[in-house]
Amino acid sequence: MSQDRGPRRPRRLEKCALISASATALSLAASGCVVVHGEREVLPSATRAEAAKALEQFTTAYNKADKAYDAGLDAEHTTGALAAIDSARLEAGAANHPDGNPSHTPLELTDARFTIPKKAGWPRWFLADTKANKSGNARWLLVFTRNGLEETWEAAYLTLVAPGKMPEFKTDADGWAEAVPANAADVSVPPTRLSKGYATYLQKGGTSFADGTHTSSWRAQREKRSSRPGLATQYIDEPLTNGDYAPLALRTKDGGALVFFTTRHFEKQTAARGASVPTPNKDVLALTDGEIKQSLTMEFVSNEVALDPADGPVSVLGRVQGLTSAKGE
Repeated sequence: MSQDRGPRRPRRLEKCALISASATALSLAASGCVVVHGEREVLPSATRAEAAKALEQFTTAYNKADKAYDAGLDAEHTTGALAAIDSARLEAGAANHPDGNPSHTPLELTDARFTIPKKAGWPRWFLADTKANKSGNARWLLVFTRNGLEETWEAAYLTLVAPGKMPEFKTDADGWAEAVPANAADVSVPPTRLSKGYATYLQKGGTSFADGTHTSSWRAQREKRSSRPGLATQYIDEPLTNGDYAPLALRTKDGGALVFFTTRHFEKQTAARGASVPTPNKDVLALTDGEIKQSLTMEFVSNEVALDPADGPVSVLGRVQGLTSAKGE
């Protein structure tokens, strides 16, 4: 369970280098094509038309991959936490249904609201806040990134948030948002430290995170499940912060930040002598290496979205987690 171990499908953790100081890039400003030094100029990360096109292309690729249970069909449109979760889901589906997904229902994303920050350098990124025909009334939050003008926009984060929970963002006169630096000191927890802080909180508790479904309630649930007759369950939580797993944050109107970040979690079930580990479902078995005799260790990747205020505890608004691998012993 080393922190150096990556999820099942690492996605270009170190992408192409920044454009050199002498290179030029086309401005994304809606007013026209202006030649600028892309790594130095503060520019909108995308036009609104580009953002809409990226969302459309992602949805098309996602539906093709889901229908065929083929991770290769949306690999160029996902990265980071979403890629790790999505590819493992598709791998398990393909193992159990080689002819494709018998329950496929096309994903439809509507009422898209784009929050696009102005920033210098790469990666450029933006947030798409949408309705979906799945997961009830929750809003789907997709964060798209890219590391160069010639690259495809890729969805790095997918989280779900209940209606009415989204904050207002700080924007300029033209409607462009503000990206919060990873090491920002004007919020309760710098975005770059949120992943580690959350992992530590899950292990030890504390006051850095507000009570809620993904904090105090999750800890209580795990405590309850940790010891049952004939079965012990251990939990290990680790930060995941490098490359395409790096946190991304937007300035909120009240001076705080909405932060997207990633963590990794291990759950080990060990049966007592004379007992056995409960048989997992077929999707878990499809991702399991080794034979389940006395223990099963499952690895999950989780992406979270949190309100990081200027002062006070961090509130985790949403979390999407997926199994990425498992090992039987």
